[in-house]
Amino acid sequence: MIRIRDEIAADVPAREALLDRCLGERRTAKSSERLREGRLPAEGLALTAELDGEIVGTVRLWHVEANGVPALMLGPLAVKPELQGEGLGKMLMREALWRAACRGHGAVILVGDASYYARFGFDPALTRDLAMPGPVERERFLAIELRDGALDGAQGVLIATGELAEGVVPLRKAA
Repeated sequence: MIRIRDEIAADVPAREALLDRCLGERRTAKSSERLREGRLPAEGLALTAELDGEIVGTVRLWHVEANGVPALMLGPLAVKPELQGEGLGKMLMREALWRAACRGHGAVILVGDASYYARFGFDPALTRDLAMPGPVERERFLAIELRDGALDGAQGVLIATGELAEGVVPLRKAA
């Protein structure tokens, strides 16, 4: 039986190997990674799927904002290739969105396959006034409002607002 639980520190090596296997080693070159670098995922929103003691799936959400409007950035979502198509990705997505809503978050943004994420309510129209901190295919830049109007006033480039990981020193802006 697959169990979805909070990620723990001991999961990190297996999670990273799973992400490399599913998304390739160039995954860290993506624009979404600029919003995760040096940050911790949102509290209670880093999930691991486990089967017989093996990490078989992962999803994490991160704090971002645009024009002072807070949201979460989802990603990456990955499922062990041998289990893809069995509904585990859907289970992870539903659990992540449910937990985000229960914690009072208003919106989730991601870059991904529009046809896959549309089934959860993600829509590219909600990101029309937003931009990533690097290149992005507009049709893959999606959002869902967990609370009506949560993205009202959100515009411009997304910036990371999550807690810095231990040992990370924030960059200073030029005066």
